[in-house]
Amino acid sequence: METAVLILLLVIGLALFFDFTNGFHDTANAMATPIATGALKPKVAVLLAAGLNLVGAFLSTEVAKTVSHGIIHEDQLAATALLPLIFAGLIGAITWNMLTWLLGLPSSSSHALFGGLIGATLVGVGAMAIDFGVVLSKIILPALIAPVTAGLIAFTVTKVAYAVTRRHDGKPDGRDGFRWGQIFTSSLVALAHGTNDAQKTMGVITLALIAAGWQSAEHAEPQLWVIVACAVTIALGTYMGGWRIIRTLGKGLTDVKPAQGFSAEASTASTILASSALGFALSTTQVASGSVIGSGLGRRGSTVRWGTVGRIAVGWLLTLPASGAVGAVAALLVVWLGPVGIVIDAIAAVAIVLALFLRSRRNEVHAGNAMSEVADSGLAVDVPSDPPPTRRQRRAKAAAAAKNSGSEQTEGER
Repeated sequence: METAVLILLLVIGLALFFDFTNGFHDTANAMATPIATGALKPKVAVLLAAGLNLVGAFLSTEVAKTVSHGIIHEDQLAATALLPLIFAGLIGAITWNMLTWLLGLPSSSSHALFGGLIGATLVGVGAMAIDFGVVLSKIILPALIAPVTAGLIAFTVTKVAYAVTRRHDGKPDGRDGFRWGQIFTSSLVALAHGTNDAQKTMGVITLALIAAGWQSAEHAEPQLWVIVACAVTIALGTYMGGWRIIRTLGKGLTDVKPAQGFSAEASTASTILASSALGFALSTTQVASGSVIGSGLGRRGSTVRWGTVGRIAVGWLLTLPASGAVGAVAALLVVWLGPVGIVIDAIAAVAIVLALFLRSRRNEVHAGNAMSEVADSGLAVDVPSDPPPTRRQRRAKAAAAAKNSGSEQTEGER
């Protein structure tokens, strides 16, 4: 019994750390664009996102129920079998999150979590312990449908935005007023992130409590202390900024016009909020990327570089199997070595996190230099520069130059 309690505490601690990594990993989904366009200062943006993540975590628990009472048949497993598998699955998710953060890769924290849990369960128990119907209907299909839906919404909103407005500020990009709208829409994305992503950690902790017999399986609703702990943790992670991924998304998005940014964020927020209400465990990263592509297609004259989109999609496809493989290896150690395997997993997890963190210190990215480089994912939307001058404009410019030259010569003669 004491061993089960110790494992439960380890699972809760590891789940909260995953929640923390989820926060700084996904900050860019909401705040990269307003930071890049100058609508918000970097530190103000992450503080706003943290506060809204905190609020959003209290608005819905449908996604938490999907995780805690849907993916794994917890009623068929004893606590001694399920708790170590949850622990192993979290190691897989955290490892992938930390690695992709180091690389500045905007991958899915959600799919890393599900991949780790599924990989550990397959190795530790077998396929019969997984409800593949729920995995297909509430994880796989939404992952395929949601980015397309968000892209279509962003495409439509961008078309409407450019149809009902006109350039009136005299600046080359025009429509700078949409930068103010970006503050509102990016705030909605941050709020939506709290309603969806914080719920996943709540679901994991609730699943662990059910497995340990500390909560009834008939009542899969997260307890109040679980909701508060997860909300505060993801808010703290969000405030850390995740500047590497903000650099990846934000620097590239500086070529996206304010109207496009507004449209993409509005689409992302509406898609995630609707999915949270239905209990779909979406990837906010995939939804945000789909919205950006849709907004690029919606602006006349801009093109989408499908080669870059394909490379980003490959990264998405690797998330489930990669995190699942790490979770499976961690679960193998538990199966082979029992409690000793859990200790080895814990030491390995700490070593991996520390190694990746220390590696990141060699080329630290922070609020002051996050926008200093352009990453490949920023090339997803290619907006052409201002058109070359016409022949009449060139003649007028040459005439003006000749006139100025003549005036200078006359002045010199005087």
